[in-house]
Amino acid sequence: MNQNYPINPRLQKKRKAILSFFTLLILVGGIMAGAWQIKVVRQFFGQASGKEANLVVDVTAVLGPMPRPWRNLAQGGEDHAWRIGNLTGQVAALKPEYIRLDHIYDFYDIVQGTPGNITFDWTKFDLIIDDIIQTGAKPYIALSYMPPAISSGDILAYPTNWSDWQLVVQKTIEHVSGTKGIRDVYYEVWNEPDLFGSFKYYGDKNYLTLYSYASAGAKNAHGALPFKLGGPAITALYENWFIAWAKGCTENKWRCDFFSWHRYSNDLDQYAQDMKSVRQWVQEFPQLEPTLEFQITEWGHDSNNHAGYDSQYGAAHTVAGAIAMGNYVQRAFAFEIQDGKDPNGKNLWGRWGLFTHNDFGANSKPRYRGLKMLDSIADQRLQINGLGSWVKALAAKNTNGDTEMIIANFDANAAHSELVPITFINIEPGTYTLSKEFLSGSKQTQEIATTAAALRAEVFMPVNDVAKIKLIKK
Repeated sequence: MNQNYPINPRLQKKRKAILSFFTLLILVGGIMAGAWQIKVVRQFFGQASGKEANLVVDVTAVLGPMPRPWRNLAQGGEDHAWRIGNLTGQVAALKPEYIRLDHIYDFYDIVQGTPGNITFDWTKFDLIIDDIIQTGAKPYIALSYMPPAISSGDILAYPTNWSDWQLVVQKTIEHVSGTKGIRDVYYEVWNEPDLFGSFKYYGDKNYLTLYSYASAGAKNAHGALPFKLGGPAITALYENWFIAWAKGCTENKWRCDFFSWHRYSNDLDQYAQDMKSVRQWVQEFPQLEPTLEFQITEWGHDSNNHAGYDSQYGAAHTVAGAIAMGNYVQRAFAFEIQDGKDPNGKNLWGRWGLFTHNDFGANSKPRYRGLKMLDSIADQRLQINGLGSWVKALAAKNTNGDTEMIIANFDANAAHSELVPITFINIEPGTYTLSKEFLSGSKQTQEIATTAAALRAEVFMPVNDVAKIKLIKK
């Protein structure tokens, strides 16, 4: 519907002023150097939406060992009886501490028989467990989904007999933590129950019922080395889910060693915020607070297929997100190791994997290479200040006494590049070599000298790129 209104004189005057400003800006931009023009535009538009980095690294302030929450990986239900197989060496290069599996009961044919009369076949499952051990990691097992042999419907339904589900959990723990002799395995009850099965924490299809029988099965497990049981691996962190679960744990004395959730977000600060929130909530449950662990058992920038998973977009998000987790998150499981096969036959189809499907060469994608670059940072963590909205960084001292940094510039809009100043303080006067290696492939070196106890450098970070920086005294 079109209507004509008289033009407000104040608005008309304001529009003319804005038009004049942009006309002047364009004229100035045509005269001045390109770098200066970019700076003007950034100052006019950029500051309202974020803060640029101004990094300061104290080369003498060692904070302790480098936290590495990124050393945990997850695999979803992409292929029946999936194995790490020929990727074992490349996965091992990431030095994973745990590898999480879901779909174990419907993809590895563990449970045989009929309700009330079940048997177990561990043949296929043992192969993937052995693969995990060969990477140097331990298994983190999502007890999902309902074994077809005992289900009252499909794999997302309740069991026909609750005693069968309890026995399945018991025997799984006895096999992996007992027969296989693996210590400190995590058993997570289900995977995304609020999505897969539409469970609630109340009502007719109550996740807490599923959990209670799993806890009973865990308590009945014999001959098992130390292990941990928890859940619920919900699709995001919800306070009402946590409160209901924590009440069930304390009132019913269930086995509750950890609380888990998933987080897919472009907000780099969300991961740490989640951890702050849940640690606040747990204070209402003093019986749980001293020992309860909190873990993000899937994370990425989008829970749906997204082209960024095949490009440096995903790599920059993964590295920047892992850095932002900092001291807040003990374990965060990057989802996932390998793509499933595209029904339309495409090689790259925005799937979450660090590697393409076997039928397309099982090739590494930028996220894999970004994680590998991130994990290459030295172990003595240094104090670093001045992180920005887009640029996140870590600093460390290596065994030679050199300073190393990992810098990631992630912008969800794929538009923001940044010239990042870095000031190294409490440094020995002298001449240094500054090396820069970028995930995008370029390498640069320069010599910098200082007669003071500080040294300043600049690193141009292209949008959605990752860099490793080394400062070496000559």
